Amino acid sequence: MENKLHERLGQLLKQREEQVISWRRHLHQYPELSFQEEKTPAMIAEILRGYNLDQIRTGVGGRGVVGLLKGGKPGPTVAIRADFDALPIQDQKDVPYKSRVPGVMHACGHDAHTSGLLGLAGVLAEHRDEIPGNIAFVFQHAEEENPGGAIAMVEDGALDGVDAIFGAHLWSSCPVGHVWIAPGPIMANVDDFAIEIQGRGGHGAVPQETVDSIVIGSQIVANLQTIASRNISPIDSVVVTVGTFNAGDNNNVIADSCRMTGTVRSFSPEVRDRAEQRLKEIVEGTAAMLGGTAKVEYSRGYPAVVNTPAEAEMVRTAAIAVCGEQRVEWMTPTMGGEDFSYYLEKVPGAFVFIGAGNPEVGASYPHHHPRFDIDERAMLISAEVLGRSALLYMEQQK
Repeated sequence: MENKLHERLGQLLKQREEQVISWRRHLHQYPELSFQEEKTPAMIAEILRGYNLDQIRTGVGGRGVVGLLKGGKPGPTVAIRADFDALPIQDQKDVPYKSRVPGVMHACGHDAHTSGLLGLAGVLAEHRDEIPGNIAFVFQHAEEENPGGAIAMVEDGALDGVDAIFGAHLWSSCPVGHVWIAPGPIMANVDDFAIEIQGRGGHGAVPQETVDSIVIGSQIVANLQTIASRNISPIDSVVVTVGTFNAGDNNNVIADSCRMTGTVRSFSPEVRDRAEQRLKEIVEGTAAMLGGTAKVEYSRGYPAVVNTPAEAEMVRTAAIAVCGEQRVEWMTPTMGGEDFSYYLEKVPGAFVFIGAGNPEVGASYPHHHPRFDIDERAMLISAEVLGRSALLYMEQQK
């Protein structure tokens, strides 16, 4: 008796490995920044057209691409998502496929996400008669830059008729061949803030005649840490980071004004609301206490990525079939952010981390590093885990 499609998926993908690697290396050499992608979505659409899909939409939510494959048997519609934007970083790797675009590189693996999903789409299109349902291949632009491409794609109908969605991120800190997954929140709410402090400048020798904006700012940095230590339950999690602090032009001049920017990360809506409230109160109160004034601009970014339990378990089952039980771990949530969250607010689904690290091939640098790279074997692992997850969802909905 012939094995079912999900049992043959790895073998079928292996036959496309050379092509998948070629696509990835091409994209790596010609990266495009968020909201500036032109050639990448055009390439994706061209490849999808070669698969004779039932529907291909371009310009979804701006620059996204969605291809729909109708299976030969009735069943639900499952979406699988990949992103394809790059970052404003100079590629410092010494490899043949190094970025040819000055100051721009794929430093987060999105080129590999897209190439792996293109390979999976080709395999599934060849065996559509065996698929009990439909599969939407969602290729998303602008994951790296708020407001991101996901929310615009959802608003433009990328998930219309979709019952569940799965997505993956290749992860260089996780060894190739390993998989991290968990139910519930796995990535954080991502909020940003900017603080403008106004004091009264003057000569550094007569501080009594001034209101020192640097002293105010320094006190604010310290006081903001009480949000985590005194305003949020120790059972919950929150991070408040001041990332920039700019003030002053001369060593003997007390700065008239100061500007700071930073980020707040959390998981629950309640903690998110409380952190924003306290940040504003602390900033304004501290400035007033020291004789100055302060204004806060607070911007909410991506919401938390929250995997639905049933779909997370499906991914775990699929990953065990691909990698073995010893290499599939329940992950600890990360304070990083991802706009895959917008899809999960619309339909059930799960986001999984696929190991792509391997020092032997130079894949040992963190994401967003100028020497970031992956073990390219991870692309087929990711594609198989996602494909098996989609097929398992369809089987369980019968």
